[in-house]
Amino acid sequence: MQLSINNLSKTYSNGVEALKNVSLTIKTGMFGLLGPNGAGKSTLMRILATLQEPDTGIAVFNDINILKEKDKLRKTLGYLPQEFGVYPKINAETLLNHVAVLKGINKRGERKELVKALLNKTNLYEQRKKNLGGYSGGMKQRFGIAQALIANPKLIIVDEPTAGLDPAERNRFLNLLSELGDHAVVILSTHIVEDVKELCTDMAVINKGELLLQGNPLDAIESIQGRVWKKIIDKTTLSEYKTNFNVVSEKLIAGKPIIHILSDTNPGDGFESVTPDLEDVYFAQIFGSAELAIT
Repeated sequence: MQLSINNLSKTYSNGVEALKNVSLTIKTGMFGLLGPNGAGKSTLMRILATLQEPDTGIAVFNDINILKEKDKLRKTLGYLPQEFGVYPKINAETLLNHVAVLKGINKRGERKELVKALLNKTNLYEQRKKNLGGYSGGMKQRFGIAQALIANPKLIIVDEPTAGLDPAERNRFLNLLSELGDHAVVILSTHIVEDVKELCTDMAVINKGELLLQGNPLDAIESIQGRVWKKIIDKTTLSEYKTNFNVVSEKLIAGKPIIHILSDTNPGDGFESVTPDLEDVYFAQIFGSAELAIT
Protein backbone atom coordinates (compact mmCIF):
# COMPACT_ATOMS: atom_id res chain seq x y z
CA MET A 1 0.00 0.00 0.00
CA GLN A 2 1.18 3.50 -0.78
CA LEU A 3 -0.07 7.06 -0.48
CA SER A 4 1.48 9.47 -2.98
CA ILE A 5 1.08 13.22 -2.47
CA ASN A 6 2.38 15.52 -5.19
CA ASN A 7 2.61 19.32 -5.02
CA LEU A 8 -0.44 19.94 -2.83
CA SER A 9 -1.06 23.64 -2.21
CA LYS A 10 -3.80 25.44 -0.34
CA THR A 11 -4.27 29.17 0.29
CA TYR A 12 -7.23 30.36 2.35
CA SER A 13 -9.35 33.38 1.54
CA ASN A 14 -7.55 35.43 4.21
CA GLY A 15 -4.27 34.94 2.34
CA VAL A 16 -2.78 32.30 4.64
CA GLU A 17 -0.76 29.73 2.67
CA ALA A 18 -1.59 26.56 4.57
CA LEU A 19 0.27 24.25 2.15
CA LYS A 20 3.03 25.09 -0.32
CA ASN A 21 3.71 22.38 -2.91
CA VAL A 22 3.86 19.54 -0.40
CA SER A 23 4.98 16.17 -1.80
CA LEU A 24 5.22 12.97 0.26
CA THR A 25 5.34 9.22 -0.29
CA ILE A 26 3.92 7.17 2.58
CA LYS A 27 3.92 3.37 2.74
CA THR A 28 2.37 0.75 5.02
CA GLY A 29 3.14 1.39 8.68
CA MET A 30 3.13 4.29 11.09
CA PHE A 31 4.01 7.65 9.59
CA GLY A 32 4.54 10.67 11.84
CA LEU A 33 3.70 14.16 10.58
CA LEU A 34 5.34 16.63 12.95
CA GLY A 35 4.82 20.36 13.12
CA PRO A 36 3.75 23.15 15.48
CA ASN A 37 0.18 24.38 15.70
CA GLY A 38 -0.70 26.22 12.51
CA ALA A 39 1.94 24.38 10.44
CA GLY A 40 -0.59 23.07 7.91
CA LYS A 41 -0.94 19.54 9.28
CA SER A 42 -4.70 19.65 9.78
CA THR A 43 -5.25 21.17 6.34
CA LEU A 44 -3.31 18.30 4.79
CA MET A 45 -5.22 15.74 6.86
CA ARG A 46 -8.60 17.20 5.86
CA ILE A 47 -7.63 17.10 2.19
CA LEU A 48 -6.58 13.46 2.48
CA ALA A 49 -9.82 12.70 4.35
CA THR A 50 -11.82 14.18 1.42
CA LEU A 51 -13.18 17.01 3.58
CA GLN A 52 -11.35 19.85 1.84
CA GLU A 53 -10.13 20.70 -1.65
CA PRO A 54 -6.58 21.83 -2.41
CA ASP A 55 -5.89 24.60 -4.90
CA THR A 56 -3.41 22.46 -6.83
CA GLY A 57 -1.80 19.05 -6.62
CA ILE A 58 -2.58 15.34 -6.67
CA ALA A 59 -3.09 12.69 -3.99
CA VAL A 60 -3.38 8.99 -4.82
CA PHE A 61 -3.88 6.05 -2.44
CA ASN A 62 -3.01 2.83 -4.24
CA ASP A 63 -5.11 3.23 -7.41
CA ILE A 64 -7.60 5.72 -5.92
CA ASN A 65 -7.40 9.37 -6.95
CA ILE A 66 -8.39 10.94 -3.63
CA LEU A 67 -9.45 14.26 -5.14
CA LYS A 68 -11.61 12.73 -7.87
CA GLU A 69 -12.82 9.46 -6.32
CA LYS A 70 -13.87 10.60 -2.85
CA ASP A 71 -16.58 8.00 -2.32
CA LYS A 72 -14.21 5.18 -3.27
CA LEU A 73 -11.56 6.49 -0.87
CA ARG A 74 -14.06 6.85 1.98
CA LYS A 75 -14.81 3.12 1.81
CA THR A 76 -11.23 2.36 2.86
CA LEU A 77 -10.62 5.41 5.09
CA GLY A 78 -10.60 5.69 8.86
CA TYR A 79 -10.39 9.24 10.20
CA LEU A 80 -10.10 10.62 13.73
CA PRO A 81 -10.11 14.43 13.55
CA GLN A 82 -8.50 16.73 16.08
CA GLU A 83 -11.92 17.71 17.44
CA PHE A 84 -13.95 14.54 17.84
CA GLY A 85 -17.46 15.07 19.20
CA VAL A 86 -19.70 12.41 20.72
CA TYR A 87 -23.35 12.19 21.71
CA PRO A 88 -23.04 12.44 25.51
CA LYS A 89 -26.30 10.66 26.39
CA ILE A 90 -25.74 7.57 24.21
CA ASN A 91 -23.67 4.61 25.30
CA ALA A 92 -20.67 3.42 23.30
CA GLU A 93 -22.22 0.14 22.15
CA THR A 94 -25.35 1.81 20.79
CA LEU A 95 -23.52 4.56 18.96
CA LEU A 96 -20.94 2.19 17.49
CA ASN A 97 -23.76 -0.03 16.26
CA HIS A 98 -25.41 3.01 14.65
CA VAL A 99 -22.19 4.02 12.90
CA ALA A 100 -21.84 0.45 11.60
CA VAL A 101 -25.32 0.71 10.05
CA LEU A 102 -24.31 3.99 8.37
CA LYS A 103 -21.20 2.23 7.03
CA GLY A 104 -23.44 -0.32 5.29
CA ILE A 105 -23.06 -3.27 7.64
CA ASN A 106 -26.70 -4.38 7.53
CA LYS A 107 -26.58 -7.92 8.88
CA ARG A 108 -27.43 -7.72 12.57
CA GLY A 109 -25.28 -10.68 13.65
CA GLU A 110 -22.26 -9.48 11.70
CA ARG A 111 -22.69 -5.99 13.14
CA LYS A 112 -22.97 -7.30 16.70
CA GLU A 113 -19.76 -9.30 16.41
CA LEU A 114 -17.92 -6.37 14.82
CA VAL A 115 -19.00 -3.92 17.54
CA LYS A 116 -17.97 -6.40 20.25
CA ALA A 117 -14.57 -6.95 18.62
CA LEU A 118 -13.89 -3.23 18.28
CA LEU A 119 -14.90 -2.51 21.87
CA ASN A 120 -12.52 -5.24 23.03
CA LYS A 121 -9.75 -3.99 20.75
CA THR A 122 -10.02 -0.48 22.20
CA ASN A 123 -10.40 -1.79 25.77
CA LEU A 124 -13.89 -0.30 26.13
CA TYR A 125 -15.99 -3.44 26.37
CA GLU A 126 -16.47 -3.22 30.15
CA GLN A 127 -17.69 0.39 29.72
CA ARG A 128 -19.85 -0.31 26.66
CA LYS A 129 -23.12 0.53 28.45
CA LYS A 130 -21.76 3.77 29.92
CA ASN A 131 -22.89 7.02 28.30
CA LEU A 132 -20.14 8.68 26.30
CA GLY A 133 -20.57 11.90 28.25
CA GLY A 134 -19.03 10.09 31.23
CA TYR A 135 -15.95 8.93 29.35
CA SER A 136 -12.52 10.35 30.06
CA GLY A 137 -10.58 12.08 27.30
CA GLY A 138 -8.58 8.96 26.56
CA MET A 139 -11.68 6.76 26.46
CA LYS A 140 -13.30 9.15 23.98
CA GLN A 141 -10.20 8.99 21.79
CA ARG A 142 -10.25 5.19 21.90
CA PHE A 143 -13.93 5.25 20.97
CA GLY A 144 -12.98 7.56 18.10
CA ILE A 145 -10.54 4.95 16.82
CA ALA A 146 -13.18 2.23 17.22
CA GLN A 147 -15.60 4.10 14.96
CA ALA A 148 -12.79 4.84 12.49
CA LEU A 149 -12.00 1.11 12.21
CA ILE A 150 -15.52 -0.09 11.42
CA ALA A 151 -14.93 -0.55 7.67
CA ASN A 152 -11.51 -2.20 8.16
CA PRO A 153 -9.75 0.79 6.59
CA LYS A 154 -6.40 0.63 4.82
CA LEU A 155 -5.74 4.36 5.22
CA ILE A 156 -6.06 5.65 8.79
CA ILE A 157 -5.59 9.32 9.66
CA VAL A 158 -5.40 10.55 13.26
CA ASP A 159 -4.97 14.28 13.90
CA GLU A 160 -3.41 15.31 17.25
CA PRO A 161 -4.84 12.23 19.01
CA THR A 162 -2.89 12.41 22.29
CA ALA A 163 -3.17 16.13 23.03
CA GLY A 164 -4.57 16.56 26.53
CA LEU A 165 -4.36 12.89 27.52
CA ASP A 166 -2.77 11.86 30.79
CA PRO A 167 0.33 9.60 30.52
CA ALA A 168 -1.53 6.35 31.14
CA GLU A 169 -4.23 7.08 28.55
CA ARG A 170 -1.58 8.28 26.09
CA ASN A 171 0.30 4.99 26.40
CA ARG A 172 -2.88 2.95 25.88
CA PHE A 173 -3.74 4.97 22.80
CA LEU A 174 -0.27 4.76 21.29
CA ASN A 175 -0.16 0.99 21.83
CA LEU A 176 -3.45 0.71 19.96
CA LEU A 177 -2.14 2.81 17.06
CA SER A 178 1.04 0.74 16.80
CA GLU A 179 -1.02 -2.42 16.21
CA LEU A 180 -2.92 -0.77 13.35
CA GLY A 181 0.27 0.07 11.45
CA ASP A 182 0.94 -3.59 10.71
CA HIS A 183 -1.80 -3.77 8.08
CA ALA A 184 -2.54 -0.19 7.02
CA VAL A 185 -1.08 3.19 6.21
CA VAL A 186 -1.46 5.10 9.46
CA ILE A 187 -0.72 8.83 9.51
CA LEU A 188 -0.18 10.32 12.94
CA SER A 189 -0.35 14.11 12.76
CA THR A 190 1.00 15.70 15.93
CA HIS A 191 3.20 18.37 17.53
CA ILE A 192 4.31 15.92 20.24
CA VAL A 193 7.74 14.61 19.30
CA GLU A 194 7.62 11.67 21.72
CA ASP A 195 4.62 10.18 19.92
CA VAL A 196 6.57 9.95 16.68
CA LYS A 197 9.78 8.78 18.36
CA GLU A 198 8.01 5.87 20.02
CA LEU A 199 5.87 4.71 17.10
CA CYS A 200 7.01 5.69 13.64
CA THR A 201 9.55 4.29 11.22
CA ASP A 202 9.02 7.18 8.80
CA MET A 203 8.25 10.82 9.45
CA ALA A 204 8.10 14.32 8.03
CA VAL A 205 8.41 17.78 9.53
CA ILE A 206 6.17 20.55 8.22
CA ASN A 207 6.07 24.22 9.18
CA LYS A 208 4.29 27.23 7.70
CA GLY A 209 2.89 25.01 4.98
CA GLU A 210 6.29 23.79 3.78
CA LEU A 211 7.78 20.31 3.98
CA LEU A 212 11.13 20.63 5.76
CA LEU A 213 12.17 17.01 6.14
CA GLN A 214 11.11 13.44 5.41
CA GLY A 215 12.95 10.33 6.51
CA ASN A 216 13.49 7.65 9.10
CA PRO A 217 13.65 9.13 12.63
CA LEU A 218 16.85 7.23 13.48
CA ASP A 219 18.52 8.46 10.29
CA ALA A 220 17.43 12.00 11.09
CA ILE A 221 19.00 11.75 14.54
CA GLU A 222 22.19 10.29 13.07
CA SER A 223 22.44 13.24 10.67
CA ILE A 224 23.08 15.64 13.56
CA GLN A 225 25.30 13.32 15.59
CA GLY A 226 28.23 15.32 16.96
CA ARG A 227 26.59 18.63 16.03
CA VAL A 228 24.46 19.29 19.15
CA TRP A 229 25.92 21.12 22.15
CA LYS A 230 24.39 22.12 25.47
CA LYS A 231 25.07 24.69 28.14
CA ILE A 232 23.35 25.99 31.29
CA ILE A 233 23.20 29.76 31.08
CA ASP A 234 21.81 32.74 32.98
CA LYS A 235 18.38 34.01 31.96
CA THR A 236 19.75 37.46 31.27
CA THR A 237 22.13 36.14 28.60
CA LEU A 238 19.60 34.07 26.65
CA SER A 239 18.99 36.69 23.96
CA GLU A 240 22.73 37.13 23.52
CA TYR A 241 23.22 33.40 22.96
CA LYS A 242 20.35 33.37 20.46
CA THR A 243 22.11 36.13 18.55
CA ASN A 244 25.50 34.45 18.51
CA PHE A 245 24.57 30.76 18.15
CA ASN A 246 22.10 28.57 16.30
CA VAL A 247 19.93 27.83 19.35
CA VAL A 248 17.46 25.06 18.57
CA SER A 249 15.88 24.55 21.99
CA GLU A 250 15.81 25.79 25.56
CA LYS A 251 14.55 24.29 28.81
CA LEU A 252 14.53 25.33 32.45
CA ILE A 253 16.46 23.26 35.00
CA ALA A 254 16.41 24.53 38.60
CA GLY A 255 15.21 27.88 37.28
CA LYS A 256 18.05 28.29 34.77
CA PRO A 257 17.82 27.81 31.01
CA ILE A 258 19.72 24.96 29.43
CA ILE A 259 20.14 25.55 25.72
CA HIS A 260 20.93 23.22 22.85
CA ILE A 261 22.72 24.67 19.85
CA LEU A 262 23.64 23.25 16.48
CA SER A 263 27.27 23.63 15.41
CA ASP A 264 29.53 21.60 13.13
CA THR A 265 32.52 22.36 15.38
CA ASN A 266 33.07 22.70 19.11
CA PRO A 267 31.78 26.19 19.95
CA GLY A 268 33.87 26.43 23.12
CA ASP A 269 32.53 28.90 25.70
CA GLY A 270 31.68 26.07 28.12
CA PHE A 271 29.44 24.11 25.77
CA GLU A 272 29.34 20.33 26.14
CA SER A 273 28.62 17.77 23.42
CA VAL A 274 25.27 16.01 23.86
CA THR A 275 23.79 12.91 22.23
CA PRO A 276 20.98 14.21 20.01
CA ASP A 277 17.43 12.94 19.99
CA LEU A 278 14.41 13.44 17.76
CA GLU A 279 13.45 16.59 19.65
CA ASP A 280 16.74 18.15 18.58
CA VAL A 281 16.00 17.20 14.96
CA TYR A 282 12.54 18.71 15.20
CA PHE A 283 13.61 21.97 16.80
CA ALA A 284 16.58 22.26 14.45
CA GLN A 285 14.12 22.21 11.57
CA ILE A 286 11.52 24.51 13.11
CA PHE A 287 13.72 27.08 14.86
CA GLY A 288 17.23 26.49 13.52
CA SER A 289 18.78 26.56 10.11
CA ALA A 290 19.77 22.92 9.83
CA GLU A 291 19.96 21.24 6.47
CA LEU A 292 19.72 17.51 7.15
CA ALA A 293 20.56 14.93 4.52
CA ILE A 294 18.40 11.86 5.20
CA THR A 295 18.97 8.75 3.11
